[in-house]
Amino acid sequence: MTKRIAVVGAGALGGYVGGSLAHLGHDVTLIDPWPEHVEAIRARGLELDGVTPEERFTVSKARILHLTEVQSLAKTPFDVAMVAVKSYDTLWATALIAPYLSAQGFAVSLQNCMNEETIAGVVGWGRTVGVVASLISVDLYEPGRIRRTVPKGGDKHTVFRVGEPHGRVTPRIEELAGWLRGIDSSKVTTNLWGERWSKLVQNAMGNGVTAATGLTSGACLRDSAIRRFQISLAGEAVRVGQALGYQLEKIRGADPERLARAAEGDAAALAEVEALLVPKAGANPREDIQRPSMAQDILKGRRTEIDAMNGFIARKGAEVGVPAPSHAKLAAIVTRIERGELKPSPSSLR
Repeated sequence: MTKRIAVVGAGALGGYVGGSLAHLGHDVTLIDPWPEHVEAIRARGLELDGVTPEERFTVSKARILHLTEVQSLAKTPFDVAMVAVKSYDTLWATALIAPYLSAQGFAVSLQNCMNEETIAGVVGWGRTVGVVASLISVDLYEPGRIRRTVPKGGDKHTVFRVGEPHGRVTPRIEELAGWLRGIDSSKVTTNLWGERWSKLVQNAMGNGVTAATGLTSGACLRDSAIRRFQISLAGEAVRVGQALGYQLEKIRGADPERLARAAEGDAAALAEVEALLVPKAGANPREDIQRPSMAQDILKGRRTEIDAMNGFIARKGAEVGVPAPSHAKLAAIVTRIERGELKPSPSSLR
């Protein structure tokens, strides 16, 4: 029997994943709070775009609902609900879809940051699963139009990592990983929390920096001063994660311990890490428009996830006695930019 999938938050990542699954023949219902986006998809379908011609198609099969229409779903419960909203919207989004889950249905955090606990507070730990989307960049640049701005991971990098909070391998996460494999490389992980923190480090060294500077990811990494600030962010976050007991995975291809040592003044580690981080010429044909989600939020005048990224790392560091001053500084800067007190500029980090 076909599983019924809901995606709450059909923005950049939710729309990309949900739309791609619908294109592959899955039974998907998208739910989104942006009226213009919903109406554009109803009028012309969801237009997805990628780096290669094969990634460009229009999804006409996905059903999409306004938030106000969710009550119409009472007769047809979902087997899987993917929560793909910003971290600060997790609680209400999970509460919105929870009554429409089937008896065996479960909720999936398809988000940045550490949101599984919030979801479990609504549906229970036994009905909570995590999906870490690693080194993916997508952009909802117009209503009904989403583009991927980095190449697919394929055999070089596993993009989707699907795990249970308890770390065991279950049939449901194997099935979910199989669905996602139709979009890009995917695997089941027994280390969800280590994967989550590693992705948090990845986000925390890039998202806020692009938001604060107004530069693309590639431009930040090519600027030596900005890049070394990013390495400091990564090193601090690694040390906090280690103190919390997480088994960290590679971060942007770098061993987490080498990242931390690079931030702490190990010259050999720094040279090794910088060689990995500086973008290779021509590696990404969309580098000139590639910005992570937080930089997109600043450009659109929206609230960011800075408190759930760098602010969260700074707070957890304080809890375990591992200072994270770079994260506290960046969180303060981006908050001021978000409020309109500062404008994005490379000088904000200097």
